[in-house]
Amino acid sequence: MLVPWLSGHAGPAAVCAVLFLAFLANVLLGDPAVRFRRIPHPTVLVGRAIAAGDRRFNRPTDSARVRRWTGGALALAVVLGSGAVGWALTRVLAFPGGALAESVVAATLLSHTGLFVAVRRVADALAQGLEPAQRAVTALVSRDPRMLDAHGVARAAAESAAENFGDGVVAPALWYVALGLPGLFAYKALNTLDSMIGYRTARHRDFGRVAARLDDAANWPGARLAALLIVAGALVTPGARPVRALAVAWTQAHRHRSVNAGWPEGALAGALDFRLAGPRSYAGAAVADTWIGDGRGDLTPADLRRVLRLFAASTAMLTGSLGAAALGMWLT
Repeated sequence: MLVPWLSGHAGPAAVCAVLFLAFLANVLLGDPAVRFRRIPHPTVLVGRAIAAGDRRFNRPTDSARVRRWTGGALALAVVLGSGAVGWALTRVLAFPGGALAESVVAATLLSHTGLFVAVRRVADALAQGLEPAQRAVTALVSRDPRMLDAHGVARAAAESAAENFGDGVVAPALWYVALGLPGLFAYKALNTLDSMIGYRTARHRDFGRVAARLDDAANWPGARLAALLIVAGALVTPGARPVRALAVAWTQAHRHRSVNAGWPEGALAGALDFRLAGPRSYAGAAVADTWIGDGRGDLTPADLRRVLRLFAASTAMLTGSLGAAALGMWLT
């Protein structure tokens, strides 16, 4: 951990072990939403705070400059407040055996199982017909699913799997390694801020600017590591092409409208010979995005099954590396 005093379980071996157990707990316990039916999930509480701040401080009558300042202040308050909650939990869990409890807490903020299930539901629904698939994909994308045909639904699910592998799996893990629970809580709060107010709409173009910029910066290392993990996952996924995955990510990631999403999406497109991104519609407005990858764009349910196999292999690479690192450091 880069800042040992932020953790009650200092030491790189302990950090890797806690994170390794967190990934296993996420798989064993399943989708966090199921475990928080009575008590709200931490990101839900953060979302409520952001929504309240948006209603209270994002006033259309204010100038663009004032809205940037108030939006930035809200973003910093939410991120720092969430980090403080993470630090308090670290203090509470600083007892023998507390590392196991900390791994369960961390597991609630990792989303690989929930993401896997969401993509699988789209694949299952797509096999039944377009309308069920359009309903299922709303759990993954903010676009109007009615604008998507069957291939568009499949591409949207594949793109979400790649992008969310970066910002829902790899980046949280990195921020836990760097700053423990405070870093993990702060990162998830920032990610929630970006998803709620980081859009380039008239209402949030200024108010959410700081949140969007901070989220871009926080995801920069995770997106690139996610691409490398997809390349590693392709090594053990039948039919995947690791060399092509690396080549497409390296040469075409810059085509994406996001400074980060193009890396894991490019790696996925290259590994499975897909063509992702491309022209689309947001809020009824056409967006002429460039294609990433040189393969097929007419994805099918079978292709989403391939995405899931690669996603599982890439996550296993990350989890296995953490376990091996913890074991290796304890044995030396």
